[in-house]
Amino acid sequence: MLKTFIRYAFFIITSAILIIFFINFLLTLHTLKAQQFNTFYTKSEQVIHTLETNQEELSIIQANLDEDYLTRAKAAAYIFETQQDVTKNVKEMRYLAKLLNVDELHVIDENGIIVSASISRYVGFDMSAHAQSRAFLPLLDSDDEDAYFIQEAQPNAADKKIMKYIGVSRKDNKGIVQVGFKPTRQLEAESRNTYEYIFSRFPTDADEELFAVDRNTGDILGHSSGIERTFDDEYYQPAQLLDCTKGAYKKDKSGKIMYVAVREYNDILICFALPLQVLLNQILKHVLRTLFYLLLVEAIVILLLNYLVKQKVVNGIHQIMEDLSAITNGNLDTTVTVGGNREMEALSDGINTMVKSIISISDRISTIIQISGIPLAAFEYKLGRQHVFVTSGLKELLNLPDGKAKELYQNSLLFDRYICDLTDRPLKGETDIFKISNDKYVRIHMSEASGTHLGVITDISKDMLEKQKMLYENTHDALTGLYKYACFKQKSSEILQKMLFGNICAVVMLDLDHFKSINDTYGHDTGDNYLKSFAEVLKSMPEEHFITARRSGDEFCMMIYGCAEHADIISHLDAFYQTLKQRAIALSADTTKIISASGGFSWTSDSGCGIEELLSQADEALYDVKRQTKGQYREYRLPKTGHHP
Repeated sequence: MLKTFIRYAFFIITSAILIIFFINFLLTLHTLKAQQFNTFYTKSEQVIHTLETNQEELSIIQANLDEDYLTRAKAAAYIFETQQDVTKNVKEMRYLAKLLNVDELHVIDENGIIVSASISRYVGFDMSAHAQSRAFLPLLDSDDEDAYFIQEAQPNAADKKIMKYIGVSRKDNKGIVQVGFKPTRQLEAESRNTYEYIFSRFPTDADEELFAVDRNTGDILGHSSGIERTFDDEYYQPAQLLDCTKGAYKKDKSGKIMYVAVREYNDILICFALPLQVLLNQILKHVLRTLFYLLLVEAIVILLLNYLVKQKVVNGIHQIMEDLSAITNGNLDTTVTVGGNREMEALSDGINTMVKSIISISDRISTIIQISGIPLAAFEYKLGRQHVFVTSGLKELLNLPDGKAKELYQNSLLFDRYICDLTDRPLKGETDIFKISNDKYVRIHMSEASGTHLGVITDISKDMLEKQKMLYENTHDALTGLYKYACFKQKSSEILQKMLFGNICAVVMLDLDHFKSINDTYGHDTGDNYLKSFAEVLKSMPEEHFITARRSGDEFCMMIYGCAEHADIISHLDAFYQTLKQRAIALSADTTKIISASGGFSWTSDSGCGIEELLSQADEALYDVKRQTKGQYREYRLPKTGHHP
């Protein structure tokens, strides 16, 4: 009792400490999450500010470059107007390009062809041949003599190198003057304005990730540790990141949980990720001290409670526990006798009264079942206890000999093993019905609660025998005891579908010869005996190879299966007809007759063949026999161009 009390006290106090610890943990986690989110927000502000500053710088550089090189293009056009001979000499074109401080200088005629250039291999290039160069051709159609076009830096059509081109309309002749240069300063400014560049120089803490994701394409635009790797974790996907605007937990592909926060800027998701373990490590630093003081208080309280319970506990509880243990093990004759104080005496009397009541109830239940006349029995047992509670009539329902019943009732382990063996073999198609003998069936309902097994056994022999009789009548012909035709087709179809590869089977249709004349001459009773005698021959065939049925009247059918080759089918048919020839039937006091039957069969090795097809083919073979002769069988043959199924 003392240990139980201390255990429960320890459990309650520990639970309270854990609840306090958990609440403190959640509050600390919330505070740290808020701090991390604010830190991320501040860093994202710095990233955005850097981007905007770099963008302003890039815009200024681009505007200056555009204006500067537009002036140089116009200067080149002016020179060509005044000194047309320059365009005829590549060397002069190169010299002029050097004076203008441009990398390329082109003259384009009214047909869009480069007729002169500082790079000789460009002469003759058709500007309409590529989208990059084709963008300048609208200048040829412009009536504005001051028309110009400034193209963004991109790979050129000829060499795929990054160039920036500016074209102006010529005033002296219809055409275009184009200058090109490598936008080094612009490209350098653009490279500094990428998320990859900014994140590579942005300070981050250990295990912390800063990255940017294009919301529309899902591309990783930059990462604090570089982008030369795959980003297939869940928390890199835009669909998962959109619900992290206030901070959320996501898993990586290894199962590690990450705290992820996201801020959207111009369709770009600026993201922060930190392993949950890092947050937890920070939390532990805050809560371990609190946990230490709480555990110290718990230890002091437990020691005090242990001392008080030892001083105040009532003696005698162990004796009651021993007596109760004997009762629970099935010794219901045990009497609890513990004195010393009124409380223990009252408890002992209560236990003894309860045991007597249980015994009385079980006796009354058995008596009620006997009086009712219902073939019913019940049992209750718990593994580890010796005694098994059973009502009278159990051994009769289970056909148990007296000695066997006594042995099982006194040992719960043996009884459990017996019940398990019995319930492991239910009737086919049933879950709680079991066969005790050929004419006895029982239904067993069992349940288990807290290790106690309860069971009710009902005798349902009458119902099961009637059910089996009804099933037999539904599937068997009343006169001959053979399968009915519908049942035959079902079973034959199942055998055909399950036929092993390399095996063959055959369907045989049979018709009794001269049966109508026998019926008309000797009467229906004789005809019925004739049919039953034929059926007995069918039944005598080995069950592992034959299924037999009555189709209607004097028509019968059978399936021969489990054969390895065609000769096996012929052998079985020959054996059947040999048995038939030995069967003489008395038609009258002075007349006997050998049963004569004609047959036709069709065979197949294809398990996918339909049973109806085989029956139809066997019927056709039977009719061929009946038309030409009787008392024989014939195999179905396809037309000469066909093949056997």
